[in-house]
Amino acid sequence: MFGRKQKKKIQKMDQEQKQGTSLVTVTKPNSVVAEQFRTIRTNIQFSMIDKELKTIIFTSSGPFEGKSTVAANIASVFADQGKKVLLIDADMRKPTVFKTFKLQNTVGLSTLISSRSTKIEDVVQRVEEADLDIITSGPVPPNPSELLNSNRMNELIEELEKTYDLVLFDMPPVVSVTDAQIMATKTDGVVFVVRRNIAHTEDVKHAKELLDMVQANVLGVVFNGAEKKSDRSYSYYGYGYTDEE
Repeated sequence: MFGRKQKKKIQKMDQEQKQGTSLVTVTKPNSVVAEQFRTIRTNIQFSMIDKELKTIIFTSSGPFEGKSTVAANIASVFADQGKKVLLIDADMRKPTVFKTFKLQNTVGLSTLISSRSTKIEDVVQRVEEADLDIITSGPVPPNPSELLNSNRMNELIEELEKTYDLVLFDMPPVVSVTDAQIMATKTDGVVFVVRRNIAHTEDVKHAKELLDMVQANVLGVVFNGAEKKSDRSYSYYGYGYTDEE
């Protein structure tokens, strides 16, 4: 059970989530937090030495752990290197990417999968300030897992890999629904986000078991919510700390 202080923190995060995540790599590119995202980018690149990784999903064990914030900022710092990057909001249950980038969400991934007459270029939106292409979630469908597990999704991934250097998918938490497990079987790697004082040890263990069950290629872990004790950089097994809300 959560105490009063914890409940207030969760309520605050819920409100922040409804407003969209923070794109600190664009708004504060010289900050310590932005530098941590560049460190995470470097570690992902080390994972690409033996095998080219073109499709990566971002997930967590539960809500409010910051996986959408991490995904958006990692997409931004990869774009900074001149790569052609696409960020897809594949959380068709509780989407946030369109809020973060202030985009319309009348069409998106759900439209693209469910309608073969819809082309990728019909739903891609360009964000010039971040040098990114975005596909928002689209209208919330009744069957997100079925859409993601479809042959149409497989075809789209193949097509996107030909167009983009890197395609990043923002997924729902892995313990809550099967969406992340499904996409882990279709993509090159998984970045797992764990938030300090929010993630439960048992949920994290269960999430790892679920990913192992589908033989997911877990590239590493981002430990989110580290306290600001100084301006020094933090390091952690897998990738790194951020103190991004």
